[in-house]
Amino acid sequence: IKVSENNTMNANCPLCTADGGDLIWKNDVLRVILANEPDYPGFCRVIWNAHVSEMTNLAITDRSTLMQTVMKVEQAIIEVMRPDKVNLAALGNMVPHIHWHVIPRFTDDAFFPGSVWSARMREVSDTALAARQQAALELPEAIRGLISKLY
Repeated sequence: IKVSENNTMNANCPLCTADGGDLIWKNDVLRVILANEPDYPGFCRVIWNAHVSEMTNLAITDRSTLMQTVMKVEQAIIEVMRPDKVNLAALGNMVPHIHWHVIPRFTDDAFFPGSVWSARMREVSDTALAARQQAALELPEAIRGLISKLY
């Protein structure tokens, strides 16, 4: 069993030196941020605070804590944003620091059905984008409410 090293940081890592977006919630081991992606209102990240690159480097209990938080963020996105789908991704190729992307997806979003990192397929109407931006304003409170049931 791996043991988490919760006090490690890397001065060259953007997720060690900054929150990584608008901070919604944080405790000693992880945080939830709103990513501020213009094409994706409601795009969140759940970020492990310590500089750890792989899920298997976390203790089993820490993996569980992280994934329970990811699921609460997904639940809030579903309830508030009402997307057609939610994408979960933990790549870390560009930033090798454990973080989960929790992304509301809509069939008319700019990249659907591809990933949010794919080639743009279409422009999203200003009306649809404005409605999603408005809904995303409710996300922080919804996320904090659901996470408060865990911790």
